[in-house]
Amino acid sequence: MRKSILETIKKRKSIRTYEQTPVTDHDYLLIQDYITKEENLIGPLGRKARFEIIDVANNVSDKGVKLGTYGFIKNHQGYIVGIIENSKMGLVEFGYIFEKVILFATQLGVGTCWIGGTFNRNSFEQEINLNNDEFIPCISPIGYAKGRQRLFEKTLRYVTKADNKKTWVELFFDGSFEKTLKETEAEAFAVPIEMVRLGPSASNKQPWRLVLSSDKKQCHFYIAHTPNYSGNKLGFDMQLIDIGIAMCHFELACNEKNIEGKWIVNDPQIHVPDEHTEYMISWQAT
Repeated sequence: MRKSILETIKKRKSIRTYEQTPVTDHDYLLIQDYITKEENLIGPLGRKARFEIIDVANNVSDKGVKLGTYGFIKNHQGYIVGIIENSKMGLVEFGYIFEKVILFATQLGVGTCWIGGTFNRNSFEQEINLNNDEFIPCISPIGYAKGRQRLFEKTLRYVTKADNKKTWVELFFDGSFEKTLKETEAEAFAVPIEMVRLGPSASNKQPWRLVLSSDKKQCHFYIAHTPNYSGNKLGFDMQLIDIGIAMCHFELACNEKNIEGKWIVNDPQIHVPDEHTEYMISWQAT
């Protein structure tokens, strides 16, 4: 990625209103090239996602399939469609991989918006040949952001509290869940952890919880499942994707800050605050 990933993470927003200008051949080909390179499609634990771009005009694909109208998305020029196996860690890795695609598009100036629960999967499945173990967890429209937001979009951001991020006190912990982590005490990990805080999540629930080890060598990622979350009625746990997004932001920030490390799955057996909180993965400094 050419530009500062920290600045890209900070400026990325969900774009719902687009200019009617088509995506330029230059940008389209760069995105197409990115999503066809093997190294961009593999998650930190080795699972592979794949992506296809579907061009649309008046909500109809270039194959003539009606993809549905989503009232909150206007004038988009196509979709990036994400595909992976429907498994617990598959969904986590999907979030990690797709957020990298989203950030790449953002650096090009192409607008995107994570859509997970409000699209017609059957229509998209007519466009793409899926293997038996594959499904489409999320898609994103693409296009160039319209200069001024519609009133509807401003209202939607307000209702979903899209601009309201939880504080460090609510999300991050020092050694155990009993002690909150202060940004000033996170040392080298302060910036990567802050990039997690800025990440997008389904319904802005921000289900990630991080525990930084006392020796500052490991950062443990947990998911705080939202009880009775409506987004999980789709046949998969959508909040697992959010953990992958958090991992993506954390790792890219570590890379930019020259913090070396790797992902490991090794439950530290830290006492969790409730039955909804579950260990997922850890970053091990090397």
